[in-house]
Amino acid sequence: MREQNKPTVKAAESDLKEKVVAINRVAKVVKGGRRFSFSAIVVVGDGNGTVGHGLGKANEVTDAIAKAIDDAKKNLVKVPMYKHTVPHKMEGKYSGGFVLVQPAAAGTGVIAGGAMRAVFESAGIKDVLAKSKGSSNPHNVVKATFDALNKMRDPMQVAQQRGISLDKVFNG
Repeated sequence: MREQNKPTVKAAESDLKEKVVAINRVAKVVKGGRRFSFSAIVVVGDGNGTVGHGLGKANEVTDAIAKAIDDAKKNLVKVPMYKHTVPHKMEGKYSGGFVLVQPAAAGTGVIAGGAMRAVFESAGIKDVLAKSKGSSNPHNVVKATFDALNKMRDPMQVAQQRGISLDKVFNG
């Protein structure tokens, strides 16, 4: 569910760092007993505004993580940043997951829950206040966070479109 104005970004494979958000063991009951498989959610990012997420499923944990990393590299997006924080307040929603993301002063750090923290750190956002208000399911929280980040507008573009200075965009 990517927006039209958010192009897919190509980043060098080597400078992407992976963070495993969650690993889930799934049991399938068959005639001989239980058959276990694993699903993994991974967030990858270059720490400079490019971030992606992926889901992988396999019979081994390492295979599931490898598949998730490959999936995440296919879903990279560019996130607008302003002075190492997000440019403005935004809400994101995906299924039952609902998140609130807002900018923070320099030195605040990443104040966010587990799944959201991985997204912000991978994107390179150093100061942000975030709250997960809905489902705590890591799948929904990660996708809701991406929804909020995708809806954000770059302050430089806003200033250009309005024909005003960047200072006037933030201070009126």
